Amino acid sequence: MVKLALLVRLEAKPGKEDEVADFLRGGLALVESEPGTTAWFAIQLGPTTFGIFDAFPDEAARQSHLSGKVAAALKEKASELFAQVPTIEKCDVLTAKFPADA
Repeated sequence: MVKLALLVRLEAKPGKEDEVADFLRGGLALVESEPGTTAWFAIQLGPTTFGIFDAFPDEAARQSHLSGKVAAALKEKASELFAQVPTIEKCDVLTAKFPADA
């Protein structure tokens, strides 16, 4: 069961929208090796606004993710791709629905 989450908001620099989308698509391969990351979504909210939503069973898994490969890649690419520092919000999951086989 997921109890905790992160909501990351990303604003692409002008002209970098396709690169941000590709960067986020590539993030899936990085989180697949994280057993504590129960769910991970890369989303586009508008023409230049992107985000990541990920969910975890406990604080240890969330902290592990925050010090993992996706976080490192975000930090590395931040000045190149993003108009501002990504905002990372810690969230509590009130309820969730997953497919029966998940």
